[in-house]
Amino acid sequence: MSRPAAWLTAALLSLALAGCGLSKVFAPIQEAGKPRQAPEFYVIQPGDTLYKIAFEHGVDYRDLAAWNGITDIHFIRAGERLRLLPSRLPASKPVPGQSPAGKAPPSLDPTDSEFEVKTWIWPAHGRLLEAYNEMTGNKGIDIAGGLGGPVMAAAAGKVVYVGEGLRGYGKLIIIKHNQSTLSAYAHHSRILVREGQFVAQGQKIGEMGDSDADRVKLHFEIRRYGRPQDPLSFLPRNG
Repeated sequence: MSRPAAWLTAALLSLALAGCGLSKVFAPIQEAGKPRQAPEFYVIQPGDTLYKIAFEHGVDYRDLAAWNGITDIHFIRAGERLRLLPSRLPASKPVPGQSPAGKAPPSLDPTDSEFEVKTWIWPAHGRLLEAYNEMTGNKGIDIAGGLGGPVMAAAAGKVVYVGEGLRGYGKLIIIKHNQSTLSAYAHHSRILVREGQFVAQGQKIGEMGDSDADRVKLHFEIRRYGRPQDPLSFLPRNG
């Protein structure tokens, strides 16, 4: 082999080995498909509710209250730090200003019951754009519609969150139906209910829009114990 040919072969071999080394250096640290670890703490922001924080992080609001020693789930204070994961240590002291620990007084709120929702209705009339899909990260269903189209409560319950504090949801309404079940309605152009209001099944709660979305649509979710469910398993087949 001539000296130029030998030099070229050696150079190409060196580049190949260097390329292998680079591929190792820049390989992603996180394994493909491995979920990111949830943060351990969250600092309460103005306008937050315990339901909103639990919904955002995919946990049951009752667990969130228990992990933080919260005895009044309707009272949280901006600036306080909440634990988002269970601790091996005893529960923290109640947040200042909350009711003392002990047996809670009987509740007059019907959504504090464990009675299951017997029937659901579709929250909007329109074509199904996207179905629930754990693999793609769609935690509910998307329904097409026109700007200003009616959005209805899929079941009776209490409005526990109204706002734009969750990224990707736009103007959002969360309704509590019982101790374990919440429903969420996203991307409104206009919201017609307020926090703490009780709504009937089929009641108009908002108008369809494209807030924080690429088109006019309703994104609808059902969550039980903080976990997203496939709404099509609950909604009637005939729409």
